[in-house]
Amino acid sequence: MQSGGNEARAHLGAAAGPAYRRLYERIREAILSGQLTAGARLPASRQLAAESGVSRNTVLAAFDQLNAEGYLEARRGSGTYVARVLPEQMISPGRAVKSSAQSRATPRGLSERGQRIAGTDRMPLPAITGASSHSTAFQIGLPGLDEFPSELWARLYAARMRQSARDLMRYDDAAGYRPLREAIAAYIATARGIRCTADQVVVVSGSQQALEFCARILLDPGDPAWIEDPGYLGARAALISAGARLVPVPVDDKGLDVSAGIEREPGARLAIVTPSHQFPLGSTLSLERRIALIDWAARAGVWVVEDDYDSEFHYVGRPLAALQAIDQHDRVIYVGTFSKAMFPSLRLGYLIAPRELVDGFTAAHLSTDMHAHLLDQAVLTDFIREGHFNRHLRRMRVLYGTRQKALIREADRLRGRLRVAPSDGGLHVIGWLPKDFDDREVATAAARRDIHAWPLSLHSIEPNHPPALLLGYAGTTEPDIREGIDILGQLLGGRATAK
Repeated sequence: MQSGGNEARAHLGAAAGPAYRRLYERIREAILSGQLTAGARLPASRQLAAESGVSRNTVLAAFDQLNAEGYLEARRGSGTYVARVLPEQMISPGRAVKSSAQSRATPRGLSERGQRIAGTDRMPLPAITGASSHSTAFQIGLPGLDEFPSELWARLYAARMRQSARDLMRYDDAAGYRPLREAIAAYIATARGIRCTADQVVVVSGSQQALEFCARILLDPGDPAWIEDPGYLGARAALISAGARLVPVPVDDKGLDVSAGIEREPGARLAIVTPSHQFPLGSTLSLERRIALIDWAARAGVWVVEDDYDSEFHYVGRPLAALQAIDQHDRVIYVGTFSKAMFPSLRLGYLIAPRELVDGFTAAHLSTDMHAHLLDQAVLTDFIREGHFNRHLRRMRVLYGTRQKALIREADRLRGRLRVAPSDGGLHVIGWLPKDFDDREVATAAARRDIHAWPLSLHSIEPNHPPALLLGYAGTTEPDIREGIDILGQLLGGRATAK
């Protein structure tokens, strides 16, 4: 352990120039060049500050950014270490492992911001193979496409093309197709208790674009922003691409620990949260913490982004009202998506903005893709207004509840090697592994067998949880669930027991 610290110290030297950014760059370069090897322990922040001639806060800021980008790992009570697997070495399920030389190569011509974006971890998007037998076992975020009313959707699409094709081939309002905005405002008022008018709805190309817009128009480079830890990689990517300083805030069975966030960075300019069904752990933000979060935002004059990505799917009782519904200070920006309720290639989502921010979000839309796909917006409007959307959601809740029970039942055959507890909602559960397992290695081995188990550790900035896999069930049939558990049983050291 001591030799690792000496190695780190030898290659860092004294920092020069703008302190926080220069120190970040020196450490990152030492890691990418191989001077700092995987697992090497860095000096303590106070010691490195003294040796580098900078303040301890400068060192902590550099460490925070490197932690957020996956280059360092903070181990509670032990110190800060070079990550075992660097961002450049991360693989998505089904992809081959890059060679060491390839993983250290920096793309030519990219700006520093471009390099940060290119090196950011992303959620897995398995390639389309064209083979109908291609397994989707445990892919997270995938709805039940086998039960989507495709023929109905095609009829609505064809009707729109016959009736108003020319009108839907033009430019439209950057905030979105007005009838869809009206339909969304009416739907979420009933489903989530949201208080808004159609003028506050901005239709975007999926929730990821909504998060990008929030980070872009609400933050300046270097501004601190709260992010759940573990949390959604898309939120992390949006903040990193905006040059924000990430402040990881721990999550427990009551959701985001608001008091810990205030203690770590009371002056954060933004917080991105998933209060209804925390991603990835699945907890619900308690009412006490919801009130504390809104009170903090009101006092500090900052914004809270509520990512309500899968609240349509709740299997026990009714979900709590949206955070926005209890916000009396207009500090919450609500983000919703149709990717989970409908199908992922329908790149339509929306945000509900306080009135003072609507112009900023529409301007952000104009500076990127003008507006979301107009024909899709019109067809979705018909789908909602004719009652098909609500009927589809009711069917999917029953289906997904059944599939979750099937996954838990099958996982019980791996008792001692995989522990899966039921979840009140959502599209995935957590499969906890024995403490001596590496969830990234298990996920990589599973990907070679066409199983999309995703490691929990990749979502963590500060590793505070045992190894685990995210297991999606909504888009996986019961035969595929059983086969997937059989394969995981083989990978985890033995076969699944028969039931």
